[in-house]
Amino acid sequence: MVIAYKGIPAAATQARGTTEMLEYENRLWAEQYRHIAGVDEVGRGCLFGDVVAAAVILPPHLELEGVDDSKKLSAKRREQLYELIMERAVAVGIGTVDVATIDRINIKQAARLAMKRALDGLPIQPDHLLVDAERVECDTPQLAIVHGDALSQSIAAASIVAKVTRDRLCLQWDLEYPEYGIAVHKGYATKVHREAILAYGPCPDHRKSFLGKLLAVQEVLF
Repeated sequence: MVIAYKGIPAAATQARGTTEMLEYENRLWAEQYRHIAGVDEVGRGCLFGDVVAAAVILPPHLELEGVDDSKKLSAKRREQLYELIMERAVAVGIGTVDVATIDRINIKQAARLAMKRALDGLPIQPDHLLVDAERVECDTPQLAIVHGDALSQSIAAASIVAKVTRDRLCLQWDLEYPEYGIAVHKGYATKVHREAILAYGPCPDHRKSFLGKLLAVQEVLF
């Protein structure tokens, strides 16, 4: 069963506190669900590298101060919260989908697949899912929440784990392909990144399905 919920507009989520971030979890706990997994992915809009998802099950009624949408947090704060989440979580699963698969099945389906793999990586079976604006292919009851990473502590925790995991992968990829500056822009379509692709051409870990217009420019130039 999948229920889509549009949530609160992004502009209205700025001042949500820790207790408010448990609104959806509290409803499910009241219905006797215990293993609630928050699910989110990162890297959907990148030109380079895998898409990464995380599934996080936190203990019932645990409040983690500062856990929020990973995009709102500094890299240092994300790392701190990542360690806290990994220490306090009941279970964490990570799922990745590589560039070849992204190009073959498209990024939306790849993001869903990464989420499914993250769930498959959990050491215990969740009895309900809270998912950031997506549907995961599984039989577990789930609630899709637009802006979920700013509205649900479980989804926010998953967004932090996924983001830190992918950022660490970017540091490894940067060692392999230093000319592209992956450690700085994390594979997103910044000016520096686009110019590097024009100068050096794409590498095997660039998403060719994302580079149509840019590669057309490169062909004209070279």
